[in-house]
Amino acid sequence: MNKIMLVDDDRELTSLLKQLLELDGFQVVVAHDGVEALEKLDDSVHLVLLDIMMPNKNGLDALREIRQNYTIPIIMLTAKGGELDRVLGLELGADDYLAKPFNDRELLARIRALLRRSVWTDGQNQSQDHSSSDDVSPVIQIDGLTLYPGRQEARFDDQVLDLTGTEFTLLYLLAKNIGLVVSRDDLSMEVLGKPLSPFDRAVDMHVSNLRRKLPDRKDGLPWFKTLRSRGYLMVAVG
Repeated sequence: MNKIMLVDDDRELTSLLKQLLELDGFQVVVAHDGVEALEKLDDSVHLVLLDIMMPNKNGLDALREIRQNYTIPIIMLTAKGGELDRVLGLELGADDYLAKPFNDRELLARIRALLRRSVWTDGQNQSQDHSSSDDVSPVIQIDGLTLYPGRQEARFDDQVLDLTGTEFTLLYLLAKNIGLVVSRDDLSMEVLGKPLSPFDRAVDMHVSNLRRKLPDRKDGLPWFKTLRSRGYLMVAVG
Protein backbone atom coordinates (compact mmCIF):
# COMPACT_ATOMS: atom_id res chain seq x y z
CA MET A 1 0.00 0.00 0.00
CA ASN A 2 1.37 3.40 -1.00
CA LYS A 3 1.80 5.89 1.82
CA ILE A 4 1.10 9.58 1.23
CA MET A 5 1.99 12.49 3.49
CA LEU A 6 -0.59 15.29 3.37
CA VAL A 7 0.70 18.63 4.66
CA ASP A 8 -1.80 21.49 5.03
CA ASP A 9 -2.89 23.74 7.90
CA ASP A 10 -6.54 23.64 6.76
CA ARG A 11 -7.79 20.91 9.08
CA GLU A 12 -11.19 20.58 7.42
CA LEU A 13 -9.55 20.12 4.01
CA THR A 14 -7.00 17.61 5.30
CA SER A 15 -9.78 15.59 6.94
CA LEU A 16 -11.71 15.42 3.66
CA LEU A 17 -8.62 14.64 1.58
CA LYS A 18 -7.52 11.97 4.03
CA GLN A 19 -10.89 10.23 3.65
CA LEU A 20 -10.71 10.54 -0.15
CA LEU A 21 -7.20 9.08 -0.35
CA GLU A 22 -7.94 6.26 2.09
CA LEU A 23 -11.06 5.30 0.11
CA ASP A 24 -8.80 5.06 -2.94
CA GLY A 25 -6.53 2.63 -1.11
CA PHE A 26 -3.75 4.88 0.16
CA GLN A 27 -2.30 5.03 3.64
CA VAL A 28 -2.23 8.67 4.78
CA VAL A 29 -0.16 10.52 7.35
CA VAL A 30 -1.15 14.14 8.08
CA ALA A 31 0.92 17.14 9.13
CA HIS A 32 -0.34 20.70 9.60
CA ASP A 33 2.85 22.68 9.01
CA GLY A 34 6.33 22.26 7.61
CA VAL A 35 7.93 21.56 10.97
CA GLU A 36 5.56 18.68 11.73
CA ALA A 37 6.01 17.33 8.19
CA LEU A 38 9.80 17.19 8.54
CA GLU A 39 9.45 15.43 11.90
CA LYS A 40 7.10 12.77 10.48
CA LEU A 41 8.72 12.22 7.08
CA ASP A 42 10.71 9.00 6.64
CA ASP A 43 11.55 6.44 3.96
CA SER A 44 8.14 4.77 4.28
CA VAL A 45 6.43 7.76 2.59
CA HIS A 46 5.98 7.37 -1.19
CA LEU A 47 4.63 10.84 -2.09
CA VAL A 48 4.07 14.21 -0.42
CA LEU A 49 1.17 16.62 -0.99
CA LEU A 50 2.55 19.93 0.29
CA ASP A 51 0.62 23.16 0.76
CA ILE A 52 2.57 26.40 0.44
CA MET A 53 0.86 28.83 2.82
CA MET A 54 1.31 27.41 6.32
CA PRO A 55 2.40 28.71 9.75
CA ASN A 56 5.71 27.91 11.50
CA LYS A 57 7.42 26.69 8.32
CA ASN A 58 5.82 27.27 4.94
CA GLY A 59 5.72 24.76 2.11
CA LEU A 60 8.61 26.25 0.13
CA ASP A 61 10.96 26.15 3.12
CA ALA A 62 9.84 22.60 3.91
CA LEU A 63 10.35 21.59 0.27
CA ARG A 64 13.88 22.96 0.31
CA GLU A 65 14.74 20.85 3.38
CA ILE A 66 13.00 17.72 2.09
CA ARG A 67 15.00 17.86 -1.12
CA GLN A 68 18.24 17.76 0.87
CA ASN A 69 17.50 14.15 1.85
CA TYR A 70 14.66 12.75 -0.29
CA THR A 71 13.89 12.37 -4.01
CA ILE A 72 10.29 11.18 -3.50
CA PRO A 73 7.56 12.80 -5.64
CA ILE A 74 6.18 16.06 -4.27
CA ILE A 75 3.03 17.80 -5.50
CA MET A 76 2.65 21.40 -4.33
CA LEU A 77 -0.83 22.67 -3.49
CA THR A 78 -0.93 26.34 -4.48
CA ALA A 79 -3.31 29.29 -4.44
CA LYS A 80 -5.27 29.75 -7.65
CA GLY A 81 -3.26 32.78 -8.77
CA GLY A 82 0.04 31.80 -7.16
CA GLU A 83 2.16 31.70 -10.34
CA LEU A 84 5.32 32.87 -8.53
CA ASP A 85 4.89 30.19 -5.85
CA ARG A 86 4.52 27.54 -8.54
CA VAL A 87 7.70 28.62 -10.32
CA LEU A 88 9.63 28.73 -7.04
CA GLY A 89 8.31 25.32 -6.06
CA LEU A 90 9.43 23.79 -9.36
CA GLU A 91 12.83 25.48 -9.09
CA LEU A 92 13.26 23.99 -5.60
CA GLY A 93 12.47 20.49 -6.83
CA ALA A 94 8.71 19.97 -6.71
CA ASP A 95 7.53 17.46 -9.29
CA ASP A 96 4.19 19.08 -10.05
CA TYR A 97 1.65 21.54 -8.69
CA LEU A 98 -2.10 21.72 -8.35
CA ALA A 99 -4.02 24.95 -7.80
CA LYS A 100 -6.75 25.12 -5.17
CA PRO A 101 -9.62 24.46 -5.46
CA PHE A 102 -8.90 21.31 -7.44
CA ASN A 103 -10.93 18.42 -8.77
CA ASP A 104 -10.66 15.22 -6.71
CA ARG A 105 -10.22 13.08 -9.82
CA GLU A 106 -7.43 15.27 -11.12
CA LEU A 107 -5.60 15.03 -7.80
CA LEU A 108 -5.87 11.24 -7.79
CA ALA A 109 -4.73 11.08 -11.43
CA ARG A 110 -1.64 13.18 -10.68
CA ILE A 111 -0.79 11.03 -7.66
CA ARG A 112 -1.17 7.78 -9.60
CA ALA A 113 0.96 9.08 -12.48
CA LEU A 114 3.87 10.02 -10.24
CA LEU A 115 3.61 6.79 -8.27
CA ARG A 116 3.58 4.75 -11.50
CA ARG A 117 6.91 6.32 -12.37
CA SER A 118 8.29 5.27 -8.99
CA VAL A 119 6.94 1.73 -9.42
CA TRP A 120 8.53 1.54 -12.89
CA THR A 121 11.84 2.55 -11.34
CA ASP A 122 11.56 -0.13 -8.66
CA GLY A 123 10.72 -2.70 -11.32
CA GLN A 124 13.72 -1.65 -13.37
CA ASN A 125 15.94 -1.93 -10.33
CA GLN A 126 14.74 -5.45 -9.50
CA SER A 127 15.06 -6.55 -13.14
CA GLN A 128 18.63 -5.29 -13.37
CA ASP A 129 19.51 -6.99 -10.09
CA HIS A 130 18.04 -10.37 -11.04
CA SER A 131 17.87 -10.57 -14.82
CA SER A 132 19.63 -9.65 -18.02
CA SER A 133 16.40 -9.56 -20.02
CA ASP A 134 16.33 -7.36 -23.10
CA ASP A 135 13.19 -5.57 -21.90
CA VAL A 136 15.11 -3.79 -19.14
CA SER A 137 15.68 -0.16 -20.10
CA PRO A 138 19.35 0.23 -21.00
CA VAL A 139 22.00 2.35 -19.36
CA ILE A 140 22.67 5.36 -21.62
CA GLN A 141 26.05 7.08 -22.04
CA ILE A 142 26.46 10.46 -23.74
CA ASP A 143 29.67 12.51 -23.65
CA GLY A 144 30.63 11.68 -20.05
CA LEU A 145 27.02 11.49 -18.86
CA THR A 146 25.78 8.05 -17.76
CA LEU A 147 22.13 7.36 -16.93
CA TYR A 148 21.16 4.34 -14.83
CA PRO A 149 17.36 3.89 -15.12
CA GLY A 150 17.25 1.04 -12.62
CA ARG A 151 18.23 3.31 -9.76
CA GLN A 152 17.29 6.68 -11.27
CA GLU A 153 20.88 7.84 -11.02
CA ALA A 154 22.79 10.17 -13.32
CA ARG A 155 26.59 10.46 -13.24
CA PHE A 156 28.98 12.75 -15.06
CA ASP A 157 32.59 11.56 -15.01
CA ASP A 158 31.58 9.23 -12.16
CA GLN A 159 30.19 12.09 -10.04
CA VAL A 160 26.55 11.60 -9.01
CA LEU A 161 24.29 14.46 -10.11
CA ASP A 162 21.70 15.80 -7.68
CA LEU A 163 18.51 15.21 -9.69
CA THR A 164 14.96 14.65 -8.54
CA GLY A 165 13.07 11.62 -9.82
CA THR A 166 11.12 13.77 -12.29
CA GLU A 167 14.26 15.47 -13.56
CA PHE A 168 15.92 12.10 -14.11
CA THR A 169 12.88 10.70 -15.92
CA LEU A 170 12.75 13.74 -18.21
CA LEU A 171 16.48 13.54 -18.90
CA TYR A 172 16.30 9.83 -19.66
CA LEU A 173 13.38 10.30 -22.05
CA LEU A 174 15.23 13.02 -23.97
CA ALA A 175 18.45 10.95 -24.00
CA LYS A 176 16.58 7.89 -25.28
CA ASN A 177 15.39 10.06 -28.18
CA ILE A 178 18.70 11.90 -28.70
CA GLY A 179 18.69 14.03 -31.84
CA LEU A 180 14.90 13.88 -32.10
CA VAL A 181 12.36 16.50 -31.06
CA VAL A 182 10.07 15.43 -28.21
CA SER A 183 7.00 17.63 -27.90
CA ARG A 184 6.11 19.34 -24.65
CA ASP A 185 2.77 17.51 -24.78
CA ASP A 186 4.53 14.12 -24.93
CA LEU A 187 6.95 15.10 -22.17
CA SER A 188 4.08 16.18 -19.94
CA MET A 189 2.19 12.93 -20.50
CA GLU A 190 5.22 10.63 -20.21
CA VAL A 191 6.90 12.35 -17.27
CA LEU A 192 4.07 13.97 -15.30
CA GLY A 193 1.17 11.80 -16.45
CA LYS A 194 -1.03 14.74 -17.43
CA PRO A 195 -1.99 16.48 -20.69
CA LEU A 196 -0.30 19.82 -21.23
CA SER A 197 -2.59 22.71 -20.40
CA PRO A 198 -2.30 26.35 -21.53
CA PHE A 199 0.30 28.33 -19.56
CA ASP A 200 1.54 25.16 -17.80
CA ARG A 201 5.26 25.72 -17.21
CA ALA A 202 6.11 22.52 -15.33
CA VAL A 203 7.97 20.85 -18.22
CA ASP A 204 9.85 24.06 -19.06
CA MET A 205 10.93 24.52 -15.45
CA HIS A 206 12.19 20.93 -15.20
CA VAL A 207 14.24 21.41 -18.38
CA SER A 208 15.58 24.68 -16.95
CA ASN A 209 16.59 22.85 -13.76
CA LEU A 210 18.41 20.22 -15.82
CA ARG A 211 20.31 22.89 -17.73
CA ARG A 212 21.41 24.38 -14.42
CA LYS A 213 22.41 21.06 -12.83
CA LEU A 214 24.20 19.35 -15.72
CA PRO A 215 27.94 20.11 -16.09
CA ASP A 216 29.23 21.54 -19.37
CA ARG A 217 29.61 18.95 -22.09
CA LYS A 218 33.09 17.94 -23.15
CA ASP A 219 32.32 18.47 -26.82
CA GLY A 220 31.23 22.05 -26.19
CA LEU A 221 27.68 21.49 -27.40
CA PRO A 222 24.57 22.37 -25.38
CA TRP A 223 22.71 19.48 -23.78
CA PHE A 224 19.33 20.57 -25.12
CA LYS A 225 17.79 22.72 -27.82
CA THR A 226 14.42 24.38 -27.50
CA LEU A 227 12.35 24.38 -30.67
CA ARG A 228 9.65 26.99 -30.32
CA SER A 229 6.14 25.56 -30.56
CA ARG A 230 7.62 22.08 -31.19
CA GLY A 231 9.39 20.90 -28.03
CA TYR A 232 12.88 19.91 -26.85
CA LEU A 233 15.66 17.71 -28.14
CA MET A 234 18.89 16.42 -26.65
CA VAL A 235 21.73 17.38 -28.95
CA ALA A 236 23.53 14.42 -30.51
CA VAL A 237 27.26 14.04 -29.91
CA GLY A 238 29.23 15.97 -32.52
